[in-house]
Amino acid sequence: MEAPGVPGIPPTWTSSDKDMVGTSLGPARLWFTVGHGIVNEVYWPRVDIPQIRDLGFIVADGRGFWSEVKRGVDYTISTPGPGIPAVQVLHRHSRFELALRITPDPERDVLLIEVELTGDGDLAPYALLAPHLGGTGRGNRAEVFTSRGRVVLCAEQGPFALALAAADASQRDAWRMAGAGCVGVSDGWQDFARNGTMTWTYDRAGPGNVALMGKLPRRSVLALGFGSGQQAAATLAISALVQPFEAVWREQVRAWQAWHTKMAHAQGLPGEFHEQVHLSAMVLKAHQDKTYPGAMVASLSIPWGNATDDVGGYHLVWPRDLVESAGALLELGAAEEARDIMRYLIATQLEDGRWAQNQWLGGTPRWCGIQLDEVAFPVLLAAALAEHDAFGGIEARDMVRRALAFIVRQGPATDQDRWEETAGINTFTLAVAIAALVCGAGFLDESERGDVLILADDWNAHIEEWCGVEGTRLSREHGVGAYYVRVAPARVISDRAALQDVVPLKNRDRDPNLPAAEQISTDFLQLVRFGLRRPDDPLVRNSVALVDALLRAETPSGPLWRRYVGDGYGEHLDGRPYDGTGQGRPWPLLAGERGHYALLAHEDAEPYLRTMAAVSGRLGLIPEQVWDGDPRPREGLHPGRPSGSAMPLVWAHAEFVKLAVSLREERPVDRPEAVWLRYAGRRPRPTSAHWSQRMPVTTIRAGQSLRVLHEAPAVLRWGVDGWREASETPTTPGLLGLHVADLPTGGLHPGQVVHFACDAWPGRERAVAVVEAEA
Repeated sequence: MEAPGVPGIPPTWTSSDKDMVGTSLGPARLWFTVGHGIVNEVYWPRVDIPQIRDLGFIVADGRGFWSEVKRGVDYTISTPGPGIPAVQVLHRHSRFELALRITPDPERDVLLIEVELTGDGDLAPYALLAPHLGGTGRGNRAEVFTSRGRVVLCAEQGPFALALAAADASQRDAWRMAGAGCVGVSDGWQDFARNGTMTWTYDRAGPGNVALMGKLPRRSVLALGFGSGQQAAATLAISALVQPFEAVWREQVRAWQAWHTKMAHAQGLPGEFHEQVHLSAMVLKAHQDKTYPGAMVASLSIPWGNATDDVGGYHLVWPRDLVESAGALLELGAAEEARDIMRYLIATQLEDGRWAQNQWLGGTPRWCGIQLDEVAFPVLLAAALAEHDAFGGIEARDMVRRALAFIVRQGPATDQDRWEETAGINTFTLAVAIAALVCGAGFLDESERGDVLILADDWNAHIEEWCGVEGTRLSREHGVGAYYVRVAPARVISDRAALQDVVPLKNRDRDPNLPAAEQISTDFLQLVRFGLRRPDDPLVRNSVALVDALLRAETPSGPLWRRYVGDGYGEHLDGRPYDGTGQGRPWPLLAGERGHYALLAHEDAEPYLRTMAAVSGRLGLIPEQVWDGDPRPREGLHPGRPSGSAMPLVWAHAEFVKLAVSLREERPVDRPEAVWLRYAGRRPRPTSAHWSQRMPVTTIRAGQSLRVLHEAPAVLRWGVDGWREASETPTTPGLLGLHVADLPTGGLHPGQVVHFACDAWPGRERAVAVVEAEA
């Protein structure tokens, strides 16, 4: 019999507030999450495809009493040890206790759940499953299917199918009743809401937003299997039940304990952080795909999922997040996992040398923005592997050279900053790009190495000129001198008045139209972390003071920081989910970055780790954002606790690991050694200045030669002070495929002007003034 109400109500996902995530270390291609004491999304056959919304339970007596356990708050959750993704849940009610144990089968694409109900003998458990096959609640078909004499609850859509089988203590079919329905009309939850018990037993439902329900004995084991069709999924699910649950549980625990022991990652760390480091290590490992080794998604969650059917962008690969995670894995001793990431990055580098802003696991770009730091980060991973003597036979020279060539051609401005919103010159992006030039030079032939290092020095020397500002309203209000802006418009290279240009904020209901000079962020801390500036540099100190005044949020869990002034990425003031606009919330990740600064500034960095741990979920998952408004229990928002954003955020767990290890090593462990040896926090004084179409500087220091960069061969006509002593200089191949003309301007005096032009710029000439050399 077909269930009425096709296609059901519009589907949504569930909350991103996770208790635990996990996978097996065996060949099975299945990942699971737990939230509110039940199974939420299950991902299969890749880590980027969620296949269900949730799998929960109702406990009822058949005479009108019923309780859906996920709506209660009285449950405890635990694991057999820190960082062991085998989950024990105990739901408590005045009439019953429902105990669950959840673990994946290491050999099969199956999730197993042991169910035990105690208490009032009149009660029975009912399983309630919401398929979202192929990553959507639309177009699913559900069926109560009989497979070789056993009842199986199945669903299909396109190439994906699932099967939920049940077994009693004798491994026989355990379903007592079963039914399919259309969500919001004829599903099992609606049956209980209207009738107080299960009365509907429809055989089929859909296509649409469908659900499945079945009655169970007081003790049973459920198997949720996945395959290419319902029979294939049923075969896997049933075969997983024909074994003792305890044996699968023990194997999951044993395998993860062995992995943690092999990593030996807690040695020498402060004792109070051992469990959180183990948990973070597991989160990093569990987010790696098995079809594409080395690929990692940003989070096994869907931010604000209970308000949308959109699977969201967090099931994609970001090169930045990937390298940040690789660095943490390397420090944990997981060198092979880090090498897999390097191999994956080499395989997915685009022809022009960059990586996509983000991509599907197979390497197909999703969003098409260009973020210069995401081109630079893979170079830093290559350098980190070299520092750890952990390349394992990987040849990365071609990858590095092509990435550096892109950075040289496109820099120093980026089309998007690391928050994927704003074009211009950003201190975080600039720090990563300069570090990549310095580290990457070591992979180049000696004939190219020097030119790349000179360009890195030139960019480094310009940081304050491009991104520093003083005498502003913020300076006066907060009593500070010069400070770093969040992002400077690219034209600041030729005109510092650009710092007064309005920089749009794209995630606000109403743009406050703030000029660049009044927008600050925490991004400048990367300059200190990577060794480009000292922690006591006046601009750094002034910027820290402004960040603390404008972005710091005091929460019951400790101080946290927002991303930047005017950020709108987060819940609205009234607690409504982010819907393209909202109010930016504090990020635990940024507490970790601030902790690295504290370490370098000879301050106590442990409180920052303590805060990151304090804002985590029940079992230690670190969220993307934390609620900092008044309590809103109805929306599940509490000060200092996870908001509705991504949880866990893999990047945040990587940051926790790196800060913990940095405390032990007494330095940032991801600071590239080559960068520190070259700069040690001091501003360089380069002997050459560079000019290009992307970097049209208008001044050079006295004593500097001028290097003009061009993408094609050209003849440069140039002269001094109104074309006196004009001459021609042809470009020569150099600097990673660019063509270079070196103008001998080192003997010019302050006030003189160099004019130059070429046929590639018809009707236009350029001019660069010589200014006083720095004392």
